[in-house]
Amino acid sequence: MLIDEVKIRVNSGKGGKGAIAFDKNKMAIGPAGGSGGNGGSVYLEGIIDLGALRQFRHQKEHAAENGRDGRGQYLDGHVGEDLTLKVPVGTVVHNLDTDFKEEITKVGQRIMVAKGGRGGKGNFLFRAPHRTSPMIAQPGLPGESYNLLLELKMIADVGLIGLPNAGKSSLINELTAAKSKVANYPFTTLEPNLGVYYELILADIPGLIEGASTGKGLGTKFLRHIERTTVLFHLISAESAKPVTDYKVIRAELKKHNPKLIEKDEYVFLSKTDLTTPANVKKTMAILKKQNPKIAAISIHDWDSLEKVKKILNKIKAEKMGGV
Repeated sequence: MLIDEVKIRVNSGKGGKGAIAFDKNKMAIGPAGGSGGNGGSVYLEGIIDLGALRQFRHQKEHAAENGRDGRGQYLDGHVGEDLTLKVPVGTVVHNLDTDFKEEITKVGQRIMVAKGGRGGKGNFLFRAPHRTSPMIAQPGLPGESYNLLLELKMIADVGLIGLPNAGKSSLINELTAAKSKVANYPFTTLEPNLGVYYELILADIPGLIEGASTGKGLGTKFLRHIERTTVLFHLISAESAKPVTDYKVIRAELKKHNPKLIEKDEYVFLSKTDLTTPANVKKTMAILKKQNPKIAAISIHDWDSLEKVKKILNKIKAEKMGGV
């Protein structure tokens, strides 16, 4: 099950307290108390794993290490280790206790969500000409504790959409190193699958059905993810008895959910052409071309047809890279 929204609590480490101590070496005098170590901070870091929020399903509390107390003989306390929590790219971080809100949009992007407490100064740092034997030191400052809402709004360059069994999982498996499950029954894909085609991120969006915009089936959970894609690849099975109806059903659900979705650049692919006759493919292509002229017939068993898809992807990649 895809976890795309979760609440957690993060706690940064508290700072260690400074020490009150004096030099123990023979013939030496003066304060020698070390300072406390700073507490560890909590960071979130973006990764490509779409299911990374699963780790927070049961473990809700996360804490960085506390700083250690300062010691004598000028020894400062150990700095607490930072805690880095990995979240999917496309995660919007909402701090429920403040107005902080930020989105992680790139792999490797890190944001601090709780800063570690500062360690207290030891008495060595309080020495002065008029204060040669200070008996004062600072306590460490407490860390920060916040309640966070992590909301996944998947980011992908290309979103593969269509009714169940349109061949999306098979296509993304052929184009990328994705390992989507493939079978001939509704809702094979129960959560989006990501694949990488060179610099492009492709998202296999689970099969939509009529009524999805009102929550039917897997509903709005996956329509929301389509909002974050740049280009849509709309797959229609060549086995369908009503290909135009199939096309219009998906387009209608997109429009009901968000009218801006149907304004996205869209390519239509008549898939599974190896499972029907060339005459039927030609007839269906002619009909669908009236709906969208940017259409191609493909089969994962036809290398030439897959090259057509790759050519389109290469064009999208070039546009993303600024024409490079």
